[in-house]
Amino acid sequence: MGSFLLFEHGLVDVLNHPNENGITIFVIGILFILSVYHFLLYFQHKDKAYLYYSLYTFMIFFGLLNRSKVGFVIDFIEPIRGFIDHLELNFILSYNLIYIVFVYDLLDFKKHLNKWYHFFYWTVRIIFLYAVILELLYVITGDMQILMKGHPAFSALTYLSGLLLFISLFKLKSPLRFYIVMGGFFLLMTSLVVSIIKRIGLSPEEQEVRYSIFYIGLVIENIFFALAPGYKQKLILDERNRSQETLIAQFRENEDLRSKVQAQLEGNVKAMEIKAEAERLKGLQTQYDKELAELKLLALRSAMNPHFIFNSLNSIKRYIIDSDKEKAVYYMNKFAKLIRRILASTMEKESSLSDELETMELYVNIENLRFSNEIEFSIACGQDINPTGIKIPSLLLQPFLENAIWHGLSPKKENMELKIILSKHMKTQVRIEILDNGIGLRKSRHIKERKVHKNDSVGISLSKERLEHFSQQYETEGQIVILDMETLEEGKSGTKVVIDLPYTYQ
Repeated sequence: MGSFLLFEHGLVDVLNHPNENGITIFVIGILFILSVYHFLLYFQHKDKAYLYYSLYTFMIFFGLLNRSKVGFVIDFIEPIRGFIDHLELNFILSYNLIYIVFVYDLLDFKKHLNKWYHFFYWTVRIIFLYAVILELLYVITGDMQILMKGHPAFSALTYLSGLLLFISLFKLKSPLRFYIVMGGFFLLMTSLVVSIIKRIGLSPEEQEVRYSIFYIGLVIENIFFALAPGYKQKLILDERNRSQETLIAQFRENEDLRSKVQAQLEGNVKAMEIKAEAERLKGLQTQYDKELAELKLLALRSAMNPHFIFNSLNSIKRYIIDSDKEKAVYYMNKFAKLIRRILASTMEKESSLSDELETMELYVNIENLRFSNEIEFSIACGQDINPTGIKIPSLLLQPFLENAIWHGLSPKKENMELKIILSKHMKTQVRIEILDNGIGLRKSRHIKERKVHKNDSVGISLSKERLEHFSQQYETEGQIVILDMETLEEGKSGTKVVIDLPYTYQ
């Protein structure tokens, strides 16, 4: 019993002298560490909630600096004590404004409680402007009474806004609300106890227990507040994982559907080949060969489109999850335009070279999303070429660009370049060169041979076949040649595709 009374007496003595026995230093140390730590987390997560919380804890830290009466803090703040004494009241009151900003950003009021968000948005700015005006008037006149008379209104407006913020939390359905409510509750309770103690007539020495009680509430509040941004990041990570699982399930479903459609179209192709072989004997080879090539092209598109659409939407969704709405909208518009062009190409067997190049630029831009836009893509057109007046089989270039990206550039990871160069070739052709600085044909084939599943480039063989039929309406035949850059120039790597497109110059 005696030891308990001794402990109780010692505890009361500690609580009665927080500024002399190191409790204040302990509290401001915690606040400083929280401030610096969350400031660094802001640069890692790019979440403003970390920045606002860092500023919130720093303002409390600064406001409490001159409370301590022992330790190194006294010597540290001595040169700026007058400055701290002057700003102490401003900082203690202003941290309530930062508290409001921190809460409505953390809980995303703009999304969930838009009207409350706009109310607090303007309220904080008006109160802050009022505080700035008071400070400017004091600096100009040097009259401390301006600050003393102005602070009650500043304090009333700030606390009223904080109360309204607390009320608005109960309209919000968010697991993060718990941390804010509990932190605010503990600080409110300790603040009420402090207010009661201040009015019950204790001696000045006994009154110091108020600081200890306030510090306890402050520390508990900041424990809850510090946990809130971390839990927010956990929720974001969980959402990303769920989205990824959903996308994987969609991908598997997509692959099953693609396989069924592909099998059906391959059956149609085989039937057409049998029919074409029979008709060749009757002299109708050309017409059926054209129809067969187009049917094969349809089979290719059925394989490419679902896979490409899925991957593109997956990349765009990452921007949405990361709250980068501007980029999400930008690439969604590009993606929509590309899909319209691909659908149009299904209806039209030919398109202008200018439309084809624009479609390919859209295609590469969307594929480039998955490489963090690290592929440098360019199109160079000779001055003596008018792409608008030149016809080309629709989507003829796409399989070569796809191969360049996925088999040439993808294994390289960095310094990736992809070019399309147009030039006049002889008098009857346009030469289209597709160049990449990837790993080259030899290494690409070596990687493909090591894979369990080896996919032959059906798209390239179909492109050659389609160009052959397209050339029949011109005097010269088109051709496609694929070259390994290391065989053309020593020290070079990559692949060069040369397409000679027939065209009649006027």
